Amino acid sequence: MEEKDIVIIGGGPAGYVAAIRAAQLGGKVTLIEKDTLGGTCLNRGCIPSKSLLHSVELFHSIKNAEQYGIKATDVSINLAKMQANKNKVVSTLVAGVQSLLVGNKVEVIKGRAKLTPSRQVEIDTGQEQKQTIQAKKIILATGGKPIRLPIPGADSTSGIINAESILDLDYIPKSLLMIGGGVIGVEMATILAKLGCKVSIVEMLSHILPLEDAELTSVLGRALKEDGIQLYEGTKVSSIEDSEGGKSVTISDGATEKKLEAEVVAIAVGYCPNINELGFNEAGVATDKGAIQVNERMETNVPNIYAAGDAIGGIMLAYVAMEEGVIAVENALGRKSSIDYQAVPRCTFTLPELAGVGLTEEEATAQGYQIQVGKFPFSANGMAAILGERRGLVKIITETKYGQILGVHIIGPRATELIAEATLAMKLEASPQEITATIHAHPTLSEALREAALDVTGETIHFLSKKR
Repeated sequence: MEEKDIVIIGGGPAGYVAAIRAAQLGGKVTLIEKDTLGGTCLNRGCIPSKSLLHSVELFHSIKNAEQYGIKATDVSINLAKMQANKNKVVSTLVAGVQSLLVGNKVEVIKGRAKLTPSRQVEIDTGQEQKQTIQAKKIILATGGKPIRLPIPGADSTSGIINAESILDLDYIPKSLLMIGGGVIGVEMATILAKLGCKVSIVEMLSHILPLEDAELTSVLGRALKEDGIQLYEGTKVSSIEDSEGGKSVTISDGATEKKLEAEVVAIAVGYCPNINELGFNEAGVATDKGAIQVNERMETNVPNIYAAGDAIGGIMLAYVAMEEGVIAVENALGRKSSIDYQAVPRCTFTLPELAGVGLTEEEATAQGYQIQVGKFPFSANGMAAILGERRGLVKIITETKYGQILGVHIIGPRATELIAEATLAMKLEASPQEITATIHAHPTLSEALREAALDVTGETIHFLSKKR
């Protein structure tokens, strides 16, 4: 039986990054992927959704270009070309991943892998052909899959789609009801609303994007409503039925119950680890609540078997999976690496964008911190005025004893890029004073972060602080 140095099961962000890092460290790597390289993120998630969001942002900008002295007439959507461009972006990046793996001399096998009780790897390559390989080290990076809801009618084969299906729609529904107001739900709702679909979002928790700061999500909620999106927060879906116009959805906020009609219902309540029927339990790999258990070194309970990415649950983000893949393979090759989840940015690509890192104001207060908060609105930022997007603000949360930054939250233009500076500041344990002592170029959106840091002590220059 052939023996491999490192076998990685799964070619998504955790898997292919782990393979490249292993090759850099001199390892001989075999990567097994049953589908297309790049996983959910590249093929059915992050990349295609942001491509469509860019298209609708351009559409929105062109329609409103007259305020900039540009007259555009007969502006319209060609959904087929929009989808073709999205597919080109995806195929280009998939080809890039393939090229990187080839360049790093990573062996790629297409097939479905399964651990055996003897901790070997069995590969089904199709047409009833199987091969079994022995591995010195194994990295489990099998990703995630959309969560299914135990709601009557949710398993109907007509009129109900998941978030991944929205990315391949060949028509624009007249109306759509989105179950789930998390990142995926609000991003998909933004795309469809900008394309002329009447969208409703039903979120079970108290506000959309429940992991984000409530003050900022309220700003986003107003922006979504400006786009014609109806929000039902703190509301549960109890059943889905067929109706003359498509689907009838019964919702309840705990006090009242009502029915909403929509042509299509989309379920976007997140992902869960993809670990079933892969032999993990039979091989003795411990799981908890449907996820593979690992320590900070990405080690499972079984010697020489590691895991990373969505399969281990936790923070299920592609860029976190990449880092976990690196940590896993470095330890597999004899290094002593561990992961730090203290400064992980969160990004939502709506219009305007929303991003955060660290604790929200609600979380900081609940954890007993005495806090000071600095804020700066984009309405007072020069570049935001130039771009014509003055909605939103930057919010910095600090604790009073040492001045430590506990969290930074941004809603506004290019928030998903601006959060990088805040993440670095938190990673390096910088204080608000160190941010303010750093010269920021003008006119830029990044000045808003510096001004928010100044507002921690009420010293904003370009806005009259409420602390004065």
